[in-house]
Amino acid sequence: MEYTGSQYVGEFVDGRMEGDAEYILPTETKYIGEMKDGMFHGQGTLYFPNGSRFDAVWEKGLVVKGTYTFSDGLQYDPENWHYCDSYDRRFYTEICHGLKPAGISQLTNMDPPRKIPPGCYDCGDGFYNPNTRIVKDYNYRFLRNADDDEHEWIVRTCRKGWDETMGPKPKS
Repeated sequence: MEYTGSQYVGEFVDGRMEGDAEYILPTETKYIGEMKDGMFHGQGTLYFPNGSRFDAVWEKGLVVKGTYTFSDGLQYDPENWHYCDSYDRRFYTEICHGLKPAGISQLTNMDPPRKIPPGCYDCGDGFYNPNTRIVKDYNYRFLRNADDDEHEWIVRTCRKGWDETMGPKPKS
């Protein structure tokens, strides 16, 4: 753990993490739950720095069954997921608190939306800089390097930190 920057609070059996424990990763993601033979095993929850959580049953480090809950309380449902899709385009806050009056747009689930640094994208868990291909959390701490697939997805779908003229350009 000294090499990864992780922290562990719990028992050891034969030098392996075992029993009820708390495991904190360098990204500040925290696991609280059962461990066996150095792996997540049994009931346990991952708490993410953005306030979301993943409650799961684990077996030898792998998820058997779990539920993801976003920081605003919205629970992901893989069977009947109609959040912000073609069936229902509203954000969760609009579902809970109603729509804004005509002419006032809500751009994200957070209202007002975060200010995105120039040249960057808001990719949902932080800001992405396409020049460095680095995603930093909203407190500007390193989260990850984006691979080619994630880079393409972010550039294609996420909010930009700058304005662009859309449609035909006016004649000069």
